[in-house]
Amino acid sequence: MTFRAQLLDTLASNAPHDFETKALGLVPMVVETSGRGERAYDIYSRLLKERLVFLVGEVNDQSANLVVAQLLFLESENPDKDISLYINSPGGSVSAGMAIYDTMQFVKPDVATLCMGLAASMGAFLLAAGAKGKRVALPNSRVMIHQPLGGARGQASDIEIQAREILYLKERLNQLLAHHTGQPAERLARDTDRDNFMSGDDAQAYGIVDQVLHKRP
Repeated sequence: MTFRAQLLDTLASNAPHDFETKALGLVPMVVETSGRGERAYDIYSRLLKERLVFLVGEVNDQSANLVVAQLLFLESENPDKDISLYINSPGGSVSAGMAIYDTMQFVKPDVATLCMGLAASMGAFLLAAGAKGKRVALPNSRVMIHQPLGGARGQASDIEIQAREILYLKERLNQLLAHHTGQPAERLARDTDRDNFMSGDDAQAYGIVDQVLHKRP
């Protein structure tokens, strides 16, 4: 029995009876054949070989750590070849997002960004942070920018400290977004005061992306 057949047999034998409901978390496997035999990759590992990184879902410490590790790995593999970051995220933690942002700016390769589905909050910030000329939105994707969201509990002095911190983050994020979009910081402050949704074309006009891509060139 070939490796491919063994793999398919294993997957079939381990398949749950209620496959339709449980298979949502199943990551597809890809089998490659070379002179050294057959090798199986999960689909994301195979796409990583093509220098494609995915940020899907909430931006948190775990997802940020995975993205950062992949960016650093791809830089070590080839510091002169672009990396593509595909984003479909509602946003999340500012500190986790800033870890991704700083790594994107730190690594030598250009990091191209592409929005598929939704890039909101920190997702939109990271979309705009891609290399100039290499930031793309798909035609039916949505982009949303807004100010940081948080809450505070505790003694009055502790709440005051946390309030100062979130106001600092608000100003810093607006400064960086102004840098990447070319918009004045004053306009960013107004436009992010509440949830601000955009189409791909609107995001291009705003400077968050450089083009709306309908088809691969």
